[in-house]
Amino acid sequence: MVYVVAQRSQQPTAPHFSHGGTRLCACCGEDGTDKKKEEQEKEKEEEVGKEEAEEEQEPEENAAKAQAATAPLPPLWRRCHPGTDASLVPPLAAGSRLFRREGDAALSKMVAGGLCLCGLIRLLCSLLIPALFLSGILCICLVVLLWVIRLWIQQRKKQLSSAGRDGKRPLLVAFFHPYCNAGGGGERVLWCAIRTLQKKYRNVTCVVYTGDRDATGEEIVEGAFRRFNIKLIHPVKFVFLEKRYLVEASLYPHFTLLGQSLGSVFLGWEALLKCVPDIYIDSMGYAFTLPLFKYLGGCRVGCYVHYPTISTDMLSVVRDRDTRFNNTAFITNSPFFSKFKLVYYYFFAFMYGLVGSCSDVIMVNSSWTLNHILSLWRAGACTSVVYPPCDVQTFLDIPLEVEKSTSEYSIVSVSQFRPEKDHPLQIRAFAKLLKEKRVGQQPSLKLILIGGCRNQQDEERVNNLKRLCEELGVGNDVMFRINIPFEELKRHLAEATIGLHTMWNEHFGIGVVECMAAGTVILAHNSGGPKLDIVVPYEGHVTGFLAENEDNYAETMAYILSLSPEKRLEIRENARRSVHRFSNQHFEDTFLLSVEPLFK
Repeated sequence: MVYVVAQRSQQPTAPHFSHGGTRLCACCGEDGTDKKKEEQEKEKEEEVGKEEAEEEQEPEENAAKAQAATAPLPPLWRRCHPGTDASLVPPLAAGSRLFRREGDAALSKMVAGGLCLCGLIRLLCSLLIPALFLSGILCICLVVLLWVIRLWIQQRKKQLSSAGRDGKRPLLVAFFHPYCNAGGGGERVLWCAIRTLQKKYRNVTCVVYTGDRDATGEEIVEGAFRRFNIKLIHPVKFVFLEKRYLVEASLYPHFTLLGQSLGSVFLGWEALLKCVPDIYIDSMGYAFTLPLFKYLGGCRVGCYVHYPTISTDMLSVVRDRDTRFNNTAFITNSPFFSKFKLVYYYFFAFMYGLVGSCSDVIMVNSSWTLNHILSLWRAGACTSVVYPPCDVQTFLDIPLEVEKSTSEYSIVSVSQFRPEKDHPLQIRAFAKLLKEKRVGQQPSLKLILIGGCRNQQDEERVNNLKRLCEELGVGNDVMFRINIPFEELKRHLAEATIGLHTMWNEHFGIGVVECMAAGTVILAHNSGGPKLDIVVPYEGHVTGFLAENEDNYAETMAYILSLSPEKRLEIRENARRSVHRFSNQHFEDTFLLSVEPLFK
């Protein structure tokens, strides 16, 4: 018995479990008392004496205690104190059996991978403080770097600028339009905006950032006059960009929106290095360039939004798993990829709203675009609707009279050959119309597709449309007119009976306005700008028709052709009277009013 007592009297050097009022650490069971070592030894000696007396009086009880001394320690204690000799640890008292049962379960919740909660907190604190400090240093360095770049760009601006004839440096107004030679509605807005500024401000030099390096500046200006009948008052300075391929959709088969937006930042950086303007206007929808020119270039920035890069409608298409040209069946058939794309769209919409709100002046081309930009950019105080310019007067000069009997009716579509224009829908609806038309019921029909091709992808798209015509058996009834002169466009519209438009959620629809002004009976998609702004009743009278799918288009075209010439003439006259609000003069007035804050 003396040997057992001596063994218990030894004090372990490692943390230990104690009993009789000793406090235990809530995490690892370490001795929590602050008593001196001598007092602990004295207490142990007193306990040993008591145990000896109890052993002499109650042998059976002493035997039970000796058995408890040899009992194995809890496994959780061994995890918290690896390497400690269990024989050197004093036994747990009988009253601590509750601790052995419940304490082990409680500690197991606070110990993960052998690391107690206290140690975990200390580890996190030791990592968090240096991380915060390092992040602060990096942020300061980034701000300093951006400020240095801004100063360097401003110094470069002074070196590149030159004084005008009157000794004053002209005000540089730059338009970011990488595809200024494309020949679409956006390009009409560009050239009309430049001509409007040249009329209003004498001491202004207009600059166009473009990637059309396959044409000279003179050829681009001549093309604008040939296609849109727009003649500039003063020369324009062109800054040709070499990295336009960075905004090509073909470069980003996946994450196209994000890839093109980041690519526009690098393209904008190239533009900023070549010419630092006083006023920067994004006229083609590259919103991610706005903070670049505003905060690094020190420019006053504005933008003309033809179509939001992302919209709530696009989010709903992905959410509803609806197959569209920008939401393939591969995505819609997979719940996982649909949810992933939805998260990606929400993230991009947040970033798009963040960069768009940097603009000092925001112009949108329709009520539909206005609603989406307000919901994404949340900058209503500086946002206004500026309808794009349509050369309605030129088309209004076309004589309008009752149609004479003819052996052929023509249906004309005016739009660029882009995927969102949905030319396949036009061809399928036309083929359905021909299939249901009875022989001898009405004159023969001809579908004429007029539009511009920007690049090789557009040309390949036209070839695919021609193959579709052959597959549907209407190859001889469909004509393609690509990049035609303005006079030829007028001639086709003057001879047409129906003007056709099929783009879902078209932001505005200059081609729709031109068809109405030329005297055709318009049939447009029941969405976007045509629905909200253009094909609306005028003084209570019908100005055109709307449709949504292949069957609707075929049925409505058949209905229009079945109307009497007098009834069609009435609709054409109503449409003509309604398009005066889209004239060049109206655009000039509203555009100057909107950009006025940039010139103050």
